[in-house]
Order: sequence, then C-alpha cells, then structure tokens
Amino acid sequence: MRVTEKGQVTIPKDIRDHLGISPGSEVEFIAGDNAATLVKVKGSEPDTRGFDEWAADVEGTLDLEGMTTDEYMEWIRGPRDDLDRH
Repeated sequence: MRVTEKGQVTIPKDIRDHLGISPGSEVEFIAGDNAATLVKVKGSEPDTRGFDEWAADVEGTLDLEGMTTDEYMEWIRGPRDDLDRH
C-alpha cells in the first residue's frame, strides 16, 4: 500500500467490510512501536435511514397555520417579481 503526497492511504474493501466502515464513518490510528492499528470509532455511523423513515419521524413537526405550499414559499422568500400577476 502506497501513501499519497497528502499522507492518505486507501483502506482495502475487505477490511472496510469486515469493520463496517462506510463513507462518513470515523476511524483512529493507534501508534505502536513499529506498527499502527486502525480502529473504528464506536457510534460514528453515518445516518443511513431511508427518506421514508426520516419523513415519518418529522411528520407533523411544521405547522403552516393553514397556508398552502405556494403561500408558505412566498412567506419565506417574499413575493416573486419574475411573475406577471394579472
């Protein structure tokens, strides 16, 4: 394994799979006398919930006070000046 100019190395896929390391996971290197040990930080799992699960968790947390989506967007952004409103 070769170290890049930026000091980076690629963790082989079989090791990533074995340790459950995925993009967003945190790891640490522990230095020994003649070796370094790669350790996955516990609790560093990225949020891999699906959109539907997330949407169910946040459902009902925003009260639009009866506004439609268009009314809410105008309230947030202000009136659009690129529309001809006749």
